[in-house]
Amino acid sequence: MYLVVSIAILITMALALVRALLGPSVYDRMLAVNMFGTKTVLLLSVIAFLYGRPDFLDLALAYALINFVGVLAVLEFFQSRSIRRAADRVDGG
Repeated sequence: MYLVVSIAILITMALALVRALLGPSVYDRMLAVNMFGTKTVLLLSVIAFLYGRPDFLDLALAYALINFVGVLAVLEFFQSRSIRRAADRVDGG
């Protein structure tokens, strides 16, 4: 049963990577990266349960926080960049 869950998580991680590489917009790519991070946390949790290592859950939690903060930071960067570009077009054109 847990093998099936692990394989399903790995398949969805592969699909997220494909979306991250082929995404038509930056926001689609960031959504795929966020999904990949979430699936990594799930995979770490399954591995922690299978091997009886509750310390892996601490790693999963830390990775979830880093993933969340990282995605917010990158989205904020792209949002401010698009605002700056729009202001430059108005001023310059």
